[in-house]
Amino acid sequence: MDLILASTSPRRRQLLAEAGYTFDVHLVDVDETQLDGESPRTYVLRVSADKARNIEAPDAVSLGADTVVVDGGVVLGKPADAAMAAEMLNALSDGTHEVLSGWACSRGGEIVASGVELTEVTFRALSAAEIAAYIATGEPLDRAGAYAIQGGAGGFVTAIAGSYTNVMGLPMEAVAHALTDLGISPS
Repeated sequence: MDLILASTSPRRRQLLAEAGYTFDVHLVDVDETQLDGESPRTYVLRVSADKARNIEAPDAVSLGADTVVVDGGVVLGKPADAAMAAEMLNALSDGTHEVLSGWACSRGGEIVASGVELTEVTFRALSAAEIAAYIATGEPLDRAGAYAIQGGAGGFVTAIAGSYTNVMGLPMEAVAHALTDLGISPS
């Protein structure tokens, strides 16, 4: 059985490859707008399933995923610009937030496995200079919540409760278990 990653995220590709999976990557075009009144958990699961179902390959399993940062019940997606990134990082400074990743596996257009993983991440207090220096690297601009735990923001973290790979964008513990159940093993 073939595996298709319905995402062009370099972090998701890295995590799957490091776990030993062989897979193809397909770009999918789905609406990632959060619906009015939609909870963060429902939102990431819906978008993940939409991505997975977007792949038309009846003899393969497609894997879709979506990750958001949630602070005080508010979803922080990818910042549009440096000013928005600074707002997000200021909001996350000296507090604990949640990272939610939805994931879904589809075969023949039907969801055959899915889930949502929640990880709590605590940041130390960040100075305005630290935030500005981090934003100047460009790293926050393509990341949910304006940070990459595996990158420059790793030094901001004082505690993590849950899956580290979830914060990177794909909860490998849960995904690997589901893939095994679906007959897909690392090479």
